[in-house]
Amino acid sequence: MKKYNVAVIGAGVVGIEMLRVLKQRKFPINNLKVFARSARDINVDGDIYSVESIAPSGFDGIDIALFAGTEGEKGAAATYAAEAVKRGAVVIDNGADFRMKANVPLVVPEVNAADVKKHKGIIANPNCSTIQLVVALNPIHKKVGIKRVIVTTLQASSGAGKLAVEQLNEEVSLIAKGGFDSVQVNALNKAMPQQLAYNCFPHIGSFVQGDYCVEARTGSSSVAGYTNEEWKLVHETHKIMHAPKIKISATCVRVPVRTGHSESIYIETIKPITVVGIKKLLSKACGVALIDEPKNNLYPMPKDAEGKDETFVGRIRQDAFVKKGFWLWVVADNLRKGAATNAVQIAECVISNLK
Repeated sequence: MKKYNVAVIGAGVVGIEMLRVLKQRKFPINNLKVFARSARDINVDGDIYSVESIAPSGFDGIDIALFAGTEGEKGAAATYAAEAVKRGAVVIDNGADFRMKANVPLVVPEVNAADVKKHKGIIANPNCSTIQLVVALNPIHKKVGIKRVIVTTLQASSGAGKLAVEQLNEEVSLIAKGGFDSVQVNALNKAMPQQLAYNCFPHIGSFVQGDYCVEARTGSSSVAGYTNEEWKLVHETHKIMHAPKIKISATCVRVPVRTGHSESIYIETIKPITVVGIKKLLSKACGVALIDEPKNNLYPMPKDAEGKDETFVGRIRQDAFVKKGFWLWVVADNLRKGAATNAVQIAECVISNLK
């Protein structure tokens, strides 16, 4: 079996998960490098990795470069991706810098693996919430078509990085020790704009004035008030599923969960289908785990999805008033399928095409 020289760029929560997934999936590695802003050693499940300071010369001889991505600012890929490609690497970027570039494939292997073949050196990994959304919806769309999606995400603290998880832990600890003291809680160093412990808030990303892509397509200028995270769900889903006509509206909510994003999804199909038909489709779909026995208290939950690669779907039910309307509840580990695992799966597609 041919082996490849791999670089992981970033040693935060996603970078560490990438190292874990590469090992667990037995990716054929010849030489592995880990890059970050500063050199140090990190321990991942008992394995010590030597982290090197990132520099253009570090990409010499690298076949695949997995960029962990940085939320809320320009990621390392914006600075180093072109250099890595120039030196012969295929870049798989988990950040948002390249996702909507016309010449960059945006890939979820269960949905559009063939798009990997179109890459010009860079392949983008979608937003975590988008990944689980399209994994669940694509089998339904392929069978009967989907014309409308309304989704509310309930996103874990780890989706905002290590500091956000620390904020949640600190707030929970402080409140548990001395009761609720909003003054003390608000005095903590915050990675998020609001208290998260015993709270949830509809603010992920930054609020934007409007979305010119939608305004141009619909003629409406009244689309203000959404966050860029909510627009990611719209545009990324359109691109991945090759379905720009699906009407998608999203609300993204931060919740006091460590890891695992949940989504309440409403769809309207084009052709008729039944709940039984949807369950049959999803039970056979690649990457989907169907857990739908609410009478036995069995349905997807973040605590059960943590550390797993499947997209879990349950609470499938028909709208009482709309014949072609259905509800789904979808949960996935945002650090694994929502980031690291999907990136490694893309890398597996890349080397499969090289054989």
